[in-house]
Amino acid sequence: MAKARGLGRGLSSLIPERPVEAPSVAESAQPAGVAEVKLDQIAANPYQPRRYFRDDELTELADSIRTHGVIQPVLLRATEGGYQLIAGERRVRAARVAGLSSIPAVVKEFTDREAIELALVENLQRSDLNPLEESQAYNRLIEEFNWTQEEIGARVGKSRSHIANYLRLLQLESDIQALVAEQALTVAHAKVLLSVAGARRMTLAERCASEGWTVKQLEAASKRGEMPQRPRPAEDVHLKSVESGLRRRFGTKVTLRGDSSKGRIEIPYRSLEELERLLAMLEQDSDSSTGGFVI
Repeated sequence: MAKARGLGRGLSSLIPERPVEAPSVAESAQPAGVAEVKLDQIAANPYQPRRYFRDDELTELADSIRTHGVIQPVLLRATEGGYQLIAGERRVRAARVAGLSSIPAVVKEFTDREAIELALVENLQRSDLNPLEESQAYNRLIEEFNWTQEEIGARVGKSRSHIANYLRLLQLESDIQALVAEQALTVAHAKVLLSVAGARRMTLAERCASEGWTVKQLEAASKRGEMPQRPRPAEDVHLKSVESGLRRRFGTKVTLRGDSSKGRIEIPYRSLEELERLLAMLEQDSDSSTGGFVI
């Protein structure tokens, strides 16, 4: 166990330092232990805790790779017919976006256990995970490898209370966990929701995410049952003017619902005679503008 947990030192002890250099000279200046490996020979890491990769981040990294090359090699282990990625999936994805056919890599031998631990710890140290991925990574180290919260904290530079708070996220309903993963809710929001029982928790979570409540607003709603007022949409002056014109034209309380991009027109009537009057006006307007109107 002690040997496996030594992986917590991070990648610096496993990958040689590589100086920044232009792509044109990178291949001739590879440090010892680093080799160019074809991207189509690298299989994804099944133990990768990160599930979300933002397109804008990959594009930014791909642009940097086109200019400077891949500065830090990825970490691989040999498999039958190719290689398995241990650490560096974002660099591999960005290199593919940049149009590279190969990437600098360090190839080392790892057991399945070491591969899992290193993938988890490397991502935790780099803060590459969203809150839910981070909590799942902590939980996996505890459940599968019997790490304590103190040991995890020592390896990834986090306090025990931080780790405990993130582990509590796994007590939330899956729909609320998804909101945390999408970062529609923060960990502070989730901590408040954990104090709410029953179906009300989901109601609060959905409104909090959709209406952008602060943590204080959520606390007030959870403790006193007070719900922040839903924000009223700003009044469209042009639509109000059109609505007033339609009311004068048809002599009844016409209502426009929606905004300038979509909505509906409501024209009420109180009798058959009033309905026939409105239909006649619509038919007259249609005949004069489009050449016919079918009811």
